Amino acid sequence: MMAQDLNSAYFTQDFKYRHDMNAAYGNDQGYVAIPILGNLNVKMQGSLGVGDVLFKNPYYGNPQYPNAKKTATFLHPGISADEALKNIEKDGNDLIFDMDIPIVSVGFNSFGGYNTIELKERTHMGITLPYSFFEFAKTMANKEYSFDDLGARGWSYVELAFGHSRQIMDNLRVGAKVKLLFGGAYADFSMDGVKANMVGDKWILSGKARGELNMKGGKFKTETKEYKGKTGTYDQINGVDTDNLGLGGFGLGLDLGAVYEFKDFALDWLDGTKVSLSLNDLGFISWSNTMVAESAGKEFEFTGFNMRYTDGSFDNGGDKIKDDLADFAHLVDKGEESGKTTALAATVRLGVEYPLPVYDKVTFGLLGTHRFDGIYSWTEGRLSANYTPLKWLDGGMNLAVTSYCTTMGWVVNVHPKGFNFFMGMDHMIGKTGASSVPLDSNVSFNLGMNVTF
Repeated sequence: MMAQDLNSAYFTQDFKYRHDMNAAYGNDQGYVAIPILGNLNVKMQGSLGVGDVLFKNPYYGNPQYPNAKKTATFLHPGISADEALKNIEKDGNDLIFDMDIPIVSVGFNSFGGYNTIELKERTHMGITLPYSFFEFAKTMANKEYSFDDLGARGWSYVELAFGHSRQIMDNLRVGAKVKLLFGGAYADFSMDGVKANMVGDKWILSGKARGELNMKGGKFKTETKEYKGKTGTYDQINGVDTDNLGLGGFGLGLDLGAVYEFKDFALDWLDGTKVSLSLNDLGFISWSNTMVAESAGKEFEFTGFNMRYTDGSFDNGGDKIKDDLADFAHLVDKGEESGKTTALAATVRLGVEYPLPVYDKVTFGLLGTHRFDGIYSWTEGRLSANYTPLKWLDGGMNLAVTSYCTTMGWVVNVHPKGFNFFMGMDHMIGKTGASSVPLDSNVSFNLGMNVTF
């Protein structure tokens, strides 16, 4: 599970929520978050963006195709396979969306250290698509394709956290945070043995899709649908009844952190340098019940998508393919199974901050971050320049190289007596397409307003 921390602010000295990234950090000021707006953050990242599947339409402006639009998908017959697949990653294409909504967040100095109490809602969604998915759709070469790596997952829960940090030596500060987790829902969709094979002049798709939903009191909604090109009906899941929801699960989490500062060191130029290490989200959630849905698993036989480009649009060749695909892919309610326990996705951070000897208002920081999250794991390295021109104003700029992109980030933190306001981004928005939609899938935005004391 992914906390939406602003890594760009890791070395910002009076950023109120540094304790969310390293439990050892405290603040000179106490604070009370303005509900919802205390540390509102939204983040999306991944290796697959709109610009990877949408292209300039090679038929646009051609009088033979007067209705052709400016853009086309990678399936357009005028776009070569090499061009269509050049930005598709061979080791998997991910999209990850996360959001934290703070309900209560308080920090204060007492009990010999710095203490935090937080109540927040956390949501994480991810999808992964294998290279074979795009290659099959575009080329349909005479070979076997496997789609087992295609999947999606999402979960939402409420977190109640209690943190404490303190100086235990002149140059060493440590901290810990204990979290009570209240599960809302967990959903997972995966493929089991799904393959496409050329048999003679036909394609055969085989295997099953499986969906699991942990949601106390939830129930799948089923509808009866008619086939498009043949007589008969079939039942398929078309939603979830959420009228009688309860607590879906309960769990525990733990954050640990430490910061070591070099003081009176043999090498004078290292004095003031800080090394920090943190490990967040060690723990689990135990879910009470599992609702299961599976596809019928019938083989899907077809001779291709039979797409014809006419009058500026595609024709898929009739209703038969829709009926065959429905038999192969629609999900059927399989009832409930016993609950399960899911581990949290831990995050480790290692940071080094070096103060500029000739000008103490500037420091440079290097932060390495790794998320342990199965197929959704990622790594990031971030080099930052941090500036504190005034006691109540600080921030910085940084350059990051991640598993998904190279990007820039920034943060501005204003904290005069009685009030705190900050804004920042870990991923700057790059090129945009129509309606200002980012062509890259990496973007984040953080904003917060807090009362300080």
